[in-house]
Amino acid sequence: MSISGHVLIIDDEAALRKTLARILQQAGFEVTTAENGEQALAFLKTTSFDLVYMDLRMPGLPGLDTLKIIHDTHPNLPVILFTAQPDINSAVEALRNGATDYLLKPLKPQTIIDRTKNVLENQQREKRKREIVLQVEALQTELKTLDDGTNSKPAEQPVTTPKDRFMKRGALVLDLHTRRLTIDEDVISLPPTSFDYLLVLARHSPDVVDYQTLVTEAQGYHADSREAQELTKWHIHQLRQAIEKDKHKPSYLINVRGTGYRLVAD
Repeated sequence: MSISGHVLIIDDEAALRKTLARILQQAGFEVTTAENGEQALAFLKTTSFDLVYMDLRMPGLPGLDTLKIIHDTHPNLPVILFTAQPDINSAVEALRNGATDYLLKPLKPQTIIDRTKNVLENQQREKRKREIVLQVEALQTELKTLDDGTNSKPAEQPVTTPKDRFMKRGALVLDLHTRRLTIDEDVISLPPTSFDYLLVLARHSPDVVDYQTLVTEAQGYHADSREAQELTKWHIHQLRQAIEKDKHKPSYLINVRGTGYRLVAD
């Protein structure tokens, strides 16, 4: 994983600011420096940062007060405090107020580099986890939509009026809106493509529909004669399973050998 990021350094000592900035820049990080809490808060209003290093004791706005404001306005932004005057109470209070870590001066260059890499690596890992969770949720939503059949209606068959919604052939009623079949008031759910095959047969009923026409009109797919026959055979099998009382002696879906099928419903 390539580690990068924009680091904000807050310290009233100009020499230390420059030294820390040079160390982190040489390690490949982008760096901005601020000489006090007020200037840092102004930068945070206009610039996005990935990590903050801040001296605990500074003139003007105290380090702990600055920390509280940063944590309130940027709760996910890691802040590492450092000080030359160790105070266990201040350290505990800093951690309670959202500090990620607490370091003592003098700061060792390798410690700063390692700590920066570790914190930013964790940030990137957590960000990637959140992205994956969002992607999974989006896929689950899409899957539910597909399972509900909300995307199964062909675009080329818009249904806008009650008059166009139903196609009736004898006891068979095809609802083009919900894409369901009713036979003698019994609702039968069909696989989307099988419904399309039945719809093509119903439109042409009682005429025979050849294999290639069935495939083209139901699936928008141009197949040769042999391939079309195999595709049609499977979907007719699905339909017979669903609507015929005796699939071995079909009364609705009649095979015209070597040519195609026809729907006999009247």
